[in-house]
Amino acid sequence: MIVRILGNEYEVIPKPGKFRTSKFIARASIILVKSNRTISLYDGNKQLRQYPVAIGKPQTPTPVGNFAIATKIVNPGGVLGSRWMGLNFDSYGIHGTNRPWLIGKMVSLGCIRMHNHNVEDLFDYVRVGTPVMIRD
Repeated sequence: MIVRILGNEYEVIPKPGKFRTSKFIARASIILVKSNRTISLYDGNKQLRQYPVAIGKPQTPTPVGNFAIATKIVNPGGVLGSRWMGLNFDSYGIHGTNRPWLIGKMVSLGCIRMHNHNVEDLFDYVRVGTPVMIRD
């Protein structure tokens, strides 16, 4: 694993050959629509992927706004599942889960939970700095 430091942020890049690293999209962006509980990956204006997600409970809602991927971690473990993509806002992020039956519900402390196989796919396409737009 390679860790690249970018100012006060860092990006974890898997070693070539072990994980797919050639899928990065230069014009990638992520849009989360909370009411649909879906997250979409875009290349410019073209939607490439859409995944179901779990979002924050009413008491601890997922924040709305424009953010960016600030950190990427492979296999953070536990409740974070197989991948973590931290946002540049507080301690919120997009991550896998060890409770896949909760996808589609409002159950988190504000983070965005995904099935592990989906978060692994998304992780491969984005870099630190990828825009993340969260809408109601």
